[in-house]
Amino acid sequence: MEPVYELNGLRVVDLTKVLDPKTESRRCHLIRYNTGGPIPDYHTAMDLTSHLGTHCECPYHHYEDGKSAGDLPLTTFMGRAIYVNIDFLPPNTHIEGKDLDKVCEGWIKDGDIVILDSPYKLAPFTPDSNTEKDKRLFIGEDAAWWFRNHHVKCVGFGDGVSVENCNEDVKPFHDILMEVDIVFLEVIKNLEYLSTDTFFLSYAALPIIGCDSCPVRAYAIEGLPGFTR
Repeated sequence: MEPVYELNGLRVVDLTKVLDPKTESRRCHLIRYNTGGPIPDYHTAMDLTSHLGTHCECPYHHYEDGKSAGDLPLTTFMGRAIYVNIDFLPPNTHIEGKDLDKVCEGWIKDGDIVILDSPYKLAPFTPDSNTEKDKRLFIGEDAAWWFRNHHVKCVGFGDGVSVENCNEDVKPFHDILMEVDIVFLEVIKNLEYLSTDTFFLSYAALPIIGCDSCPVRAYAIEGLPGFTR
């Protein structure tokens, strides 16, 4: 089934990876049980990693004194999003501030969510990551400072950008952005179903104090006033 819905004249696109406990490589166990009594009453105990499927990473993921999913305001997890599909760089190239200037000038606003992508698609956190098959673009310190200086609230990643290529890139990217409560949205799917590059995006994490990250249901709503170019 295509992940596109119509709601009161608006177009809704589900950007979330569907999870199947039978096939997930990351921790995902469901325990279904009956609480007892004369009426069937089934509950499910969920044994999940906080970095399962489409998930939002919060500052506590990187800093001992950083804010957890339950410490951040709800508005952290929603807002105007721009989909930046960088198609002019060679494979395995770092996205730098000058590249973001080129594509985002006159478009980006304070408080935006930026979803990065490229044509070099590869599912993240799989055995093919960081092999000769992996042609994704990279992010590092230079891009991190660009996002921070442009006051984004979240950086998201399509399958065309790597967030796990090497410690020399991953550490400063986390250091610079999570220090100022910028969150990450990882493992975003179905971006090819978007019909516009600017939209409302929601990816609300459960407000659990002490949870460094959280699986989310991410979705785009296209056509909302105030959430366009």
